[in-house]
Amino acid sequence: MIGPGTGVRVYLACGATDMRKGIAGLSAMAQDVLRQKPASGAVFAFRGRRGDRLKLLYWDGQGFCLYYKVLERGRFPWPNTEAGVARLTSAQLAMLWEGIDWRRPDWGAPPARVG
Repeated sequence: MIGPGTGVRVYLACGATDMRKGIAGLSAMAQDVLRQKPASGAVFAFRGRRGDRLKLLYWDGQGFCLYYKVLERGRFPWPNTEAGVARLTSAQLAMLWEGIDWRRPDWGAPPARVG
C-alpha cells in the first residue's frame, strides 16, 4: 500500500460507518466523533456495517488520500463498539489492511521443550 510510513498515529472509529461517506464526511467524523484534527497527519480507519469494507483517510501534507478496500471473503477484525475509538501502531495498521487479526497475531511462539 502506498501511504503513510512507520510511526504514524492510527485511529479506528469503533462501530460501523456509512461507507457512502467520502472525504468530507469522514473528515467530519474524525473531528466530531474521534476528536482529532483530520489534517494532523494521522490515519483514520472506518469499517462498514458488514465488516468487509474498510476506508482509510490520511492527510499527506498536500491533500487528503482515501484508501478503500473490499474483501472478497471474510471480515476486517474490529474492536468492540463500546470503546468509541481505538489506537493502533503502524504495524497493526498493515496487518489490518491485509485482513490479519491485529488484536492477537500468531507470531509463531517457539515450541515447548519436552523432557
